[in-house]
Amino acid sequence: MEEMFDEIAPRYDLLNRLLTFRLDTRWRRRAVAALGLQPGETVIDVACGTGDLCNEIESAGLRPIGVDFSAGMLAAATTGAPLLRSDALSLGVRDASLDGATCGFALRNFASLGPFFAELFRVLRPGARVALLEVAEPANPLLRFGHQMYFGKVVPAVGSLLSSRSAYRYLPESVAYLPEVPVLLAQLAEAGFLHVDREALSGGIAQLITATRAG
Repeated sequence: MEEMFDEIAPRYDLLNRLLTFRLDTRWRRRAVAALGLQPGETVIDVACGTGDLCNEIESAGLRPIGVDFSAGMLAAATTGAPLLRSDALSLGVRDASLDGATCGFALRNFASLGPFFAELFRVLRPGARVALLEVAEPANPLLRFGHQMYFGKVVPAVGSLLSSRSAYRYLPESVAYLPEVPVLLAQLAEAGFLHVDREALSGGIAQLITATRAG
């Protein structure tokens, strides 16, 4: 898995913009706004990749810390935020020391989300906010069919031309590893988060999950 992300790092940002028609920038902005934090507060971005979400966090007047397990992604980073190479299940920061957490389009790469949510609970202070972005499938049957064709056929084709064929075949297929929405939200609640909510974005092709760390 790490080698795959190292391989796609050099053109990761380019393909994100191209394949989402720049909607990814709007989604990240929405996620940071949903945190509802005050300027100067500290937010950890887990699976930060090259730092796009860190840049959005900083633009909002917050203090980002980026964490990723891929050395290649961190080497290609385009952010001035502090970056830490670390496993998402062992973030290497003190208990209850952070005001917020984000994670962009990485939940489907976790073998099990429960331990990750437990680690977020550990590092966040009571009342801290979480904003998690992930892909989704539209509820509308026609939109869902079009999305499946695009995500399953076009994305791998473009990815193979500009980056790695195997990686951009895996990324659409990895959606199958995501739990159903009710299960996902229940796992966050079981980890100790309150006000767990989900918002469909751009007709349902993406989703934003928010929650508050219980006191």
